[in-house]
Amino acid sequence: MDQRIGALRSARRAQAAYEALDDIFVKLDGKVAEQKAKRRRVLPLDFVHESTGTIVEFDEMQHFTSFRRHSLELYPEGVSTGFDLDRYIVICHDWSTRADNYRAAKAATGFGPGGRQKQRAYFDDLRDLAVPAMGGPGVIRVACFDNDGRAAYAREREKLQKLMTV
Repeated sequence: MDQRIGALRSARRAQAAYEALDDIFVKLDGKVAEQKAKRRRVLPLDFVHESTGTIVEFDEMQHFTSFRRHSLELYPEGVSTGFDLDRYIVICHDWSTRADNYRAAKAATGFGPGGRQKQRAYFDDLRDLAVPAMGGPGVIRVACFDNDGRAAYAREREKLQKLMTV
């Protein structure tokens, strides 16, 4: 009986993540035909803590666009993240003017001309929502505005160690 309940909960989490990602893709003006036609690949990750399977992403300024803020606001209620969702929404609000100008004209498959920022937001959403939906721990995100991963790690070291204890 417990296994069936666990399987049902897992299926509901997966369905909620799928629906949210589909909604986000559409609201970011994603192009379905382009997305389906593109070559499948593994999304790169910044760091994986092997013993816990925890993914850690260091987010530079260009991750804090208005597109990312909008997509974060579409996350399903109660989604498990390894970062403070409300704090990230505020950071996006504070940095979006600058971040929205970063490579604003760059095209991206699935999002068309000027779509690189939307694609980046969607890829971040994909990591954030798919990993816990598949039973993994929430992706930990560390703001790294100065592009200095070492400094960001030093600032967040204690928090990261607590989150990744087995």
